[in-house]
Amino acid sequence: MVELKVVVSDPKTGRAYNVDASTGAAGAIVGKKIGDEVDAGPLGLAGYKILITGGSDQTGTPARKSLPGAGRRKLLLAEGVGFHPVMEGERKRKMIRAHQITPEFVQVNARVTAYGEKSLDEMFPKTEKAEGEKKADKPKERKARK
Repeated sequence: MVELKVVVSDPKTGRAYNVDASTGAAGAIVGKKIGDEVDAGPLGLAGYKILITGGSDQTGTPARKSLPGAGRRKLLLAEGVGFHPVMEGERKRKMIRAHQITPEFVQVNARVTAYGEKSLDEMFPKTEKAEGEKKADKPKERKARK
């Protein structure tokens, strides 16, 4: 049984929406590659098209568009997805997942490329947390240094 969490970003509003895709809906994404445009109808987003921009597996290993195939490999990275160097010229060998979406993926990131009739705000009702309310809206007290 394949279950994916698809994070759909809306470039117009700058908001991101979580869509849980199980068996049938996830089957529409499995086998695709990063950079492919997919019909979002099976995810419950009728009329929408999404572009797959990335993802990660159950261990948090990120997928990289430049690595062909399906599976995980150790690569020597200098920058980009999966490694952000601290020092100039730094390189590191890191585990990276290839660009093909497989059942081992847990999260798939996507961006809306074509819009449907209903807006995403109508499809995903706002919750208290989504309203922008933070845990602590009051200013933090600063301790005096001695």
